[in-house]
Amino acid sequence: MPLRPIIACIALILLPACARPPVNNELSAPLKTVDTVDLDRYLGVWYEIARLPNRFERDCEGVTAEYSRRADSLISVVNSCRKGAPNGKLAVAKGRARIIDQSTNAKLEVSFFGPFWGDYWIIDLAEDYSLAVVGEPSGRYLWVLSRTPSLDQVRLNAVLARLRALGYDTSKLYYPAQPPASDGPDKD
Repeated sequence: MPLRPIIACIALILLPACARPPVNNELSAPLKTVDTVDLDRYLGVWYEIARLPNRFERDCEGVTAEYSRRADSLISVVNSCRKGAPNGKLAVAKGRARIIDQSTNAKLEVSFFGPFWGDYWIIDLAEDYSLAVVGEPSGRYLWVLSRTPSLDQVRLNAVLARLRALGYDTSKLYYPAQPPASDGPDKD
């Protein structure tokens, strides 16, 4: 079968998904990012504290994301999860990210396969870079990330209040189990 009809079929399937209204964000105002991100401070390991459920993290616990610079000016992305439990079988997805908004560094796109890119917008970030919230305009994806495997309840409640103020339904968030802080994101 020629490649052109296959690409056309894929486009017809994917285009309606792009036109969907926001899923988990009730506000009609556009999603805003933080004013600026110092990428050198943002790079490193982040632990996933909470997420909106998605198909590519099904059954993932002990989730981490590690970001580092690449020689080609892109950012290396290594997402790790443990299947079923914080000590479950390690699954790793390697990808890349590119900066879309050079003036703030807060809007990026990530790709884990081929030419397909997805929005990765930093919508909240602690001054000390200990906590970040990442989303995208459709409201389908949202992650609360921390430099440590857990957050104290006061800090988590503050993040959840900010998310509700942005229009997110925080009752839909999933909180993956993380290993104790001393275990870290080992790479088996």
